[in-house]
Amino acid sequence: MDDLRFQCQPGCIQCCDRHGFVYITEADLGRMAAFLGITEAEFEAKYVYRTAHQIRLRKPRASQCHFLKKNDAGRGSCSVHLVKPVQCRTYPFWPELVEYRDVWQHEAKKCPGIGQGPLVQIGKAMEIAEEMRTAYPWSYPAIR
Repeated sequence: MDDLRFQCQPGCIQCCDRHGFVYITEADLGRMAAFLGITEAEFEAKYVYRTAHQIRLRKPRASQCHFLKKNDAGRGSCSVHLVKPVQCRTYPFWPELVEYRDVWQHEAKKCPGIGQGPLVQIGKAMEIAEEMRTAYPWSYPAIR
């Protein structure tokens, strides 16, 4: 891919306001709890759904994420932006998006930040994508 650009657009919450789940790591859980000034146990009891292999944020009834805040004009922000989970921080440089030009171009139709800003070297994009693979190995099984 020769034109890999991305710059988050102020007030845009389109990536956050989609159907789906926000998966977190143990490290994310600890950072977010500390940022909110609560214990990890309190954070987990209030915000986390855990299975044997995955940890994700619970969804509130009226939105996609407890930490997504919208104003009256529909613009939004993340109240834990400084410590947001790996999944959120690495978007849109996820393996399934950066490894295939057509998938990246399709995602660009949903994300106004794709195609904006400075050029991102493919090596850097793949490095960020590898962080996703490492954080969520159950979602990216090794190809043998």
